[in-house]
Amino acid sequence: MINSVRNTVLSVANKNNYGYISPQDFNLYAKQAQIEIFEEYFGTYNKIINMENARMAGTDYADIEQPVAEAMETFLTSNFIIPVFTPSGVVTNQYYAPSFVTVGNDYYLINKLLCYTKLLVTSINSNILPAYTLIDPLVNYNTAGVSVGDIVVNLNTYLSATVTAVVSNTTLNISDNIFSIIGQNYAIYSASSVVEAEKVSMGKITMLNASLLTSPSNMYPAYTMSNNLLSLYPNNIKGYGAVNAVYFRYPKDPKWTYITLANGEPVFDQTQLDYQDFELPLEEEYKLAMKILQYCGMSIRETELAQFGMVQEQQQGTTLNPQ
Repeated sequence: MINSVRNTVLSVANKNNYGYISPQDFNLYAKQAQIEIFEEYFGTYNKIINMENARMAGTDYADIEQPVAEAMETFLTSNFIIPVFTPSGVVTNQYYAPSFVTVGNDYYLINKLLCYTKLLVTSINSNILPAYTLIDPLVNYNTAGVSVGDIVVNLNTYLSATVTAVVSNTTLNISDNIFSIIGQNYAIYSASSVVEAEKVSMGKITMLNASLLTSPSNMYPAYTMSNNLLSLYPNNIKGYGAVNAVYFRYPKDPKWTYITLANGEPVFDQTQLDYQDFELPLEEEYKLAMKILQYCGMSIRETELAQFGMVQEQQQGTTLNPQ
């Protein structure tokens, strides 16, 4: 889709000789346009819910909530989040919020935190072959209560998998090959112990912890958020694998990649390693082009080009917009 959008933008901009848009500038404008449309989904979804409550929305083919929800759910993901350690190396009940550095993508909105409150096993793997297995003669998985579906986490690499079969007392089949060398620390959490943590304010958690009746427990945990750090309560919820964040991530930065011919004209090449298409639905192609044209018009100080993109966007809108 990104090549089609760029061709549209160049065609409109060059019609009146407004100027050439370099691939670098186009990629910058494309990133901002995609983020704008992505953030609009949440406001649009809120309007649709209000319309449904007011009996102004239909069902079946007139159900305008479904396409918006599906577009939003494209960016809904989950990851075990990384715990914070003290300078001396002691694990705490604090976790880093999902970010590109910790989990590979930045969060836009945390939907829920899932806590695994029952730790079954902590040990060291003794073999990496065959692949997709966990072998440890130092533990008895059956005695520990390990079963299919339980969570296995590598405490050294921060990778996770699930148990697909309990082969024997000392051997498990797992869903992903998360162990690369022998001697890596791991933990296994019971999947049946998962509970959702409630988000509370920094001021409220103090009062909750002060009361025996309202203080968070393993059955009813809570968390606060400050400076991109998540604090889990009770404070025995700690360590990698204990907390899984379900959140909306930001879309990946689009990048139109190319090869340069002898005459210097860039030619689209999607085989480049850093190529990235838009992550929005195909029906947003028109709106992406119009938003990028607005940025181009402001960049080259052509008000007509910016106004054209704005007017066309307002007239056409998006197929996911209820208005």
